[in-house]
Amino acid sequence: MKIGFFDSGIGGLTVLNEALEIIPNEDYIYYADVLHVPYGTKPKEEVRDYVFEAVEFLSKKDMKALVIACNTATSIAVDDLRHKFDFPIIGMEPAVKPAVEKNSNINKRVLVFATDLTLKEEKFKKLISKVDNDNIVDFLPLGGLVQFAESYVFDEEVITKYLIKELSSLDLNLYSTVVLGCTHFPIYKNIFRKVLPSQIAIIDGNLGTIKNLKATLEKNNLLNGGDSHITFYHSGKLVRDDKIIHKYNDILALLNSTV
Repeated sequence: MKIGFFDSGIGGLTVLNEALEIIPNEDYIYYADVLHVPYGTKPKEEVRDYVFEAVEFLSKKDMKALVIACNTATSIAVDDLRHKFDFPIIGMEPAVKPAVEKNSNINKRVLVFATDLTLKEEKFKKLISKVDNDNIVDFLPLGGLVQFAESYVFDEEVITKYLIKELSSLDLNLYSTVVLGCTHFPIYKNIFRKVLPSQIAIIDGNLGTIKNLKATLEKNNLLNGGDSHITFYHSGKLVRDDKIIHKYNDILALLNSTV
């Protein structure tokens, strides 16, 4: 049996990459909903329909667990998905709690980057109200990075120009931690490091998600049974094009070079 990873596009590869490191003795399915990316700028109900359509498809692919490797999809649909399907479903959550804990005694603020839809969702608002007792969390939508990633734009000059423009209204010296609240964003972690002041730590929820996945598999005696083989699907169709598969593998290699 395989472990499924679902995202609107290529962002979930950043989460899959963690899984390949931590639990390599598994086989994986990666489903990118390329016909409907990006999710972060679309109406909630429309995105919810896309997510359910994808998971319904994946449920027939001999999966033992599914990672919703998309913060937007998680915030909109994960609770309803768990009610409908009987296999373990692991969702994403912006790493706000560890960021707040890290900053609680140093008089600095936390800055969360995510998509518009994630930031507007009730799930995110509840997370903030639960963990941000001292009102130290600010947030900023950076949906343009999703568009860049899905267009395979990795040019440092282009991304740097975009980030400098989007961050120009902020006093970055107020912050000590940035949370990458979209799975596409870690693709550009090295560029974030160059744009942000050196004292700012950059964290995301990917590692925590995979630790949760591993613990869930252990609890259900579902660990092991593969060799890191990945089967790719695009919006319900098996990816057979070697060029696309090579692009995905190149992104995984890029992530491994992002320290």
